[in-house]
Amino acid sequence: MTPPTVDEARWPGLFVSFDGPGGVGKSTVISLLAEVLRGRRLPVHTTTQPSRTSLGDQIRHGTHTYQGMALACLVAGDRHHQISTEILPALHAGAVVLCDRYLPSSLVLQRLDGLTTHTVWELNAGVAVPDMAVILTADPSVVAERLNSRGGHSRFEQLPDASAEELRLYHQAIVELADAGWPLLALDATDSPEAVADTVAQQIMTLLEKRSPACPA
Repeated sequence: MTPPTVDEARWPGLFVSFDGPGGVGKSTVISLLAEVLRGRRLPVHTTTQPSRTSLGDQIRHGTHTYQGMALACLVAGDRHHQISTEILPALHAGAVVLCDRYLPSSLVLQRLDGLTTHTVWELNAGVAVPDMAVILTADPSVVAERLNSRGGHSRFEQLPDASAEELRLYHQAIVELADAGWPLLALDATDSPEAVADTVAQQIMTLLEKRSPACPA
């Protein structure tokens, strides 16, 4: 099976996904980034996976009930539905879409749940490829400390050496996604979230400038 690659038929907006182990700081970075982009008068749409639908809520609060293939199918179904009903409409309206978790998270979390990468790719066949897939990593001890400070660990975050194992699988996912042609931006999130958000903002502005039509002579 060949993983999906970057689709050349793009949209007016910009699709940026954020993935990384629990506690790495994705939500904080997205919040700061959205503020920066809106300050530059860009239309921004923030979202998350699982989605904010009833299905997404069921997945988010049901990881102890649904496991393995059952959970993977629910997550993939929620993703396909969200792409068609929320993400693509926002992109075609010209928004910068910032998505907290996307397919890279499934390549890690569903593997922790016993699935193969082949199965994950199959379940997610045809999903929209982001214009930039941001993968945040950090020292496992830093991630574990952040998790402990916020409490409320998910089933995956309660696994032995969860932070170190997630990071190991994310490094594998980075290689696999790169081989599939995904445009990746891997960043060490040990630094301040402000610094990470600023780096991503610069990359977004560069992508937008490349899309702008050349000024007439």
